[in-house]
Order: sequence, then C-alpha cells, then structure tokens
Amino acid sequence: MGLSSTTISLLLLSLLMFGVLGNAQLSSDFYSKSCPNVTTIARRLIQRASRSDVRLTAKVMRLHFHDCFVNGCDGSVLLDAAPADGVEGEKEAFQNAGSLDGFKVIDDIKAALENVCPGVVSCADILAIAAEISVSLVIT
Repeated sequence: MGLSSTTISLLLLSLLMFGVLGNAQLSSDFYSKSCPNVTTIARRLIQRASRSDVRLTAKVMRLHFHDCFVNGCDGSVLLDAAPADGVEGEKEAFQNAGSLDGFKVIDDIKAALENVCPGVVSCADILAIAAEISVSLVIT
C-alpha cells in the first residue's frame, strides 16, 4: 500500500516546519539593531509610573500573565472591545472585569517606541519586555 501524494506532501511540510520552528530561539537582544533603546525607554517609563503607583510592576506582570493565558502571548489583552462589531475585548471580558490595570504605562511605552522606531516593536513584545523589567525592578 503506497502513500498518497497528499500524505507525502503533509509529511514533507511537517518536516520542513519542524526544521524551521525547531531552530527558533528567543533572544534578549532581538531589537538590538532595529530598536536599540527599547529596554531603556520601557524601563524609564515603568520606573517613572511606579513612583506614583507602588503596585504598578505587579499590575504589568498580571497583564502579561492574562495575555498569555487565553490564546498565547499575542498582546490581545491590550485590544479594546468593538461592541458595534460584536467583538468583546479581553480587557472587558468577564474573567478580567475590574481586575486588570497598568494599561496606561504600556500605552505610554508603545507611544514612545513608535516615536523612535515606528512599526518595529510589537505590542506583544512590549508587554513581555515590560513584564521582564517589572520583575527585575521588584527583585532589586
């Protein structure tokens, strides 16, 4: 019994994807050339905002957790709802209602980064970088 061309195609595609995705690596210096000050800008804004809200770093870490919890770390927790289109945002979802905060500092970081590196740093990465910085600020 021979393999069908569809089966062979799927096997080859799977092997190709495994080879490509199997070599994917996270990198702390991913933006070192395209937006070299991303961490410095985010850290400065988080430190500034945390002076008036001592719980800010915890709020940012919680935002990142909730973003990753639903459908992966995609920044979707930052999206506003579009009731006219029948779309409920994660921000306003029943599970998150009233329990998430820290959006303003993320928006501030995004605006600052768009000024120096427009269209380079994704919202998901901003949230992850902000959470990493928040952890380091709590530890130190």
